[in-house]
Amino acid sequence: MPIRKISPESACLQCPLEMFAFESTDEIHEVARIVGQDRALEAVEFGIGIEHKGFNLFVIGPQGTGRHTVIRSFIDQKALTLQAPRDWCYVNNFRQSHKPLAFDFPQGESLVFKKEMHDLIDMLRVTLSTVFEGDDFKSRIKAVNEEFKRKVDRLYHQIEEQAKRESIAVVKSDQGIMVAPIDGAGNILDTESFRKLPETIRQRIDELIEKYQNVLQDGMQQITQMKRETEGEKGKIKEDLARQVVSTLTSTLKMKYQSRAALNQYLQDVEDDIIEHVDDFLYRAEEGRENFVNLMTAHAPSFDRYEVNILVANDSSSAPVVYEDLPTYQNLHGRIENVAKMGMLSTHFTLIKPGSLHMANGGYIIIDARRLLMQSYAYEGLKRTLRSQQIRIEPLERLLGFMNTVSLEPEPIPLQAKVVLIGDAYLYYLLKQYDAEFDSLFKVQVDFEHAMDRTPENVRLYSSLVAGMVQSEKLLPLDRGGMARLVEHSARVAGDSGKISLYLEQFCDIVKEADYLARKSDKATIAAPEIVAALAAARRRAGRIRDRMIEYIEQGIRHIATDGEEVGQINGLSVVSLGSSSFGIPSRITALTRPGKEGELIDIEKKVELGGPIHSKGVLILESFFRARYLRDMPIGLRASLVFEQSYGGVEGDSASCAELCVLLSSLAGVGVKQSLSITGSVSQRGEVQAIGGVNEKIEGFYDLCQGRGLTGGQGVILPESNVRHLMLKEEVVQAVANGTFHLWSVSHVDEAIELLTGIPAGERGADGTYPADSINGRVENTLKQFVLDLRAFNKPGKDEKEDNGEAPDAAPTF
Repeated sequence: MPIRKISPESACLQCPLEMFAFESTDEIHEVARIVGQDRALEAVEFGIGIEHKGFNLFVIGPQGTGRHTVIRSFIDQKALTLQAPRDWCYVNNFRQSHKPLAFDFPQGESLVFKKEMHDLIDMLRVTLSTVFEGDDFKSRIKAVNEEFKRKVDRLYHQIEEQAKRESIAVVKSDQGIMVAPIDGAGNILDTESFRKLPETIRQRIDELIEKYQNVLQDGMQQITQMKRETEGEKGKIKEDLARQVVSTLTSTLKMKYQSRAALNQYLQDVEDDIIEHVDDFLYRAEEGRENFVNLMTAHAPSFDRYEVNILVANDSSSAPVVYEDLPTYQNLHGRIENVAKMGMLSTHFTLIKPGSLHMANGGYIIIDARRLLMQSYAYEGLKRTLRSQQIRIEPLERLLGFMNTVSLEPEPIPLQAKVVLIGDAYLYYLLKQYDAEFDSLFKVQVDFEHAMDRTPENVRLYSSLVAGMVQSEKLLPLDRGGMARLVEHSARVAGDSGKISLYLEQFCDIVKEADYLARKSDKATIAAPEIVAALAAARRRAGRIRDRMIEYIEQGIRHIATDGEEVGQINGLSVVSLGSSSFGIPSRITALTRPGKEGELIDIEKKVELGGPIHSKGVLILESFFRARYLRDMPIGLRASLVFEQSYGGVEGDSASCAELCVLLSSLAGVGVKQSLSITGSVSQRGEVQAIGGVNEKIEGFYDLCQGRGLTGGQGVILPESNVRHLMLKEEVVQAVANGTFHLWSVSHVDEAIELLTGIPAGERGADGTYPADSINGRVENTLKQFVLDLRAFNKPGKDEKEDNGEAPDAAPTF
């Protein structure tokens, strides 16, 4: 089979400078803000355009792809075309004070209404005081008081005259009204004189005194009733006068808002409450008394109940766009604050504070999904609001059943806003799988691309995007070489030479670091050397652990051979990921084979629970490969073991399955594997070599080890044919390939790989159904056949079986 050697051009698809029509990005005037996200933008446009319930958006995309920027930019543009929403405010409910009323107004009108109410109260405080201190009111009250006095005097004189006719005097004193007997001259009898009277007369006088005491008592009741009637008359006078004044001043407001029944009813309630509490408007603090005393005695009236608590007052001419970066339940739905007064907590409708849903009402609210799910009850509260399309302000303690104290229950406010959640794909699919309500509330999926095709047009758009970023961040411009290196690195990050990564945040950081290096060298532009230096510096900062691992190999602590040949030993390649950085490291894989149970392949990593399920799947595929390829007419008597030597952490993935298969073939064929080569790739049951991830890091990991020990010209890496398009190797590796000091081969089948590794043809079955004896496959099949024969010889009938068959046993051994 022909072996395909990879050229330097295929090892890294370079970006030609001729592709750029500028000398530096300063020449790009039409900058792009969004590129490569046509699918996402189409979904966003649909989601924010449709007005039906439940068509909220969930934006899927990894951090760093510019999802927040793109969504915010697109929604900001859309919001400019929409009318600003109405204002909202809370006012006191005079019928149920714990349930404040919510009113909406056209933009800016809530401030007008607040001032109107404030001016009304101020005017009433002045006007009512003036009116009730006027002569007309005082004269009317005086007339009622005088009439009451005349009635009392008349009643007193009637009782006095009646008692006098029966020789009983009604006497007023400081102790009250008393009755006493009198003589013929009208003088009150003293005790001594009263005792000298005959018994019958004294008895008569006692009866008369008791009689007039009862009459006086009845009279007092009549006076109380008259006083009550008098107070009622004075109250009626005060009420009529107050209503006349108040209705005159409120009529303008009631006329203005006559088309709004609820608001008109509120104004009527305000009028009735002012009339009922008109004395509050007549209150005058006593001179010389401090405010603290007024607070202590609680006599000073409060007019807070007539205030207007403006919840949302839109000062923009377009729809609001709100980004809530801390989506707690209270921050989303609002809260009811408390004030401490005299050691006690109290609340009031003026202490109702809005949430971000109130601020976004009539527009858009953008929320980070992960942060939302991390806050207690925030996600459930948001779903409840979206279901009912009403924003309710309630203490979280009440919702959780932890509070039974009396609190406010503000009237809910209708919600007309688009909710945009932004999160990773795993969050979206978890919610979609486990939350039955999710689909009905977030019907629009906005899926951001990770990369776009590396076409000339897209490279031009990408350059425009970078130019816009450079201008907004006030960085030095990039020249053509710097832009070319950035495009090449973008393809490497995308994991495909034919793609450009859209992880914009990462590239912004690279350009910023390159800008720092360029300014440090007093350069006017960012060129290729600055981009390369910035990338190298980033790798170095994150390369401590990688350097230590390479150092252990070079010191012989970890055994990895890069020359010679070994039977049953091969260099596999793995990738270690630490945070945002990844690097490749070679691993020594060994295999031992011997006769044993049918096709038993022992994965030592799995036995000790260091191997993951995907790695175990790859080992099982190897068993299927052996059963399908060799000794089709008899069972395979093989016992083999595989292990990653000096591996003390978990092993996952199937990218070493091709190496594992080759090392098993080496062990069975008894043929040495070139240790100057390493191999990566997964394998199918048919022996096809399949693509794997991290191919650039893996190749560079083995190259760094070989370069550190000295390149011999025979070292290299074997990789799957389908991975060639993913190659974007660093410049020194490409140069080594060009110089012939390091080699890369691509294979599509395990037979090609084993031929490269051993230098011996793999061999194909001939017309007689057998492999050539000197080929790898022929040797493997002969070894497996010998294993079967050895097992049969080992399991031939022994002494016990001969006795059971009536045969004479062999002679007993002597010691």
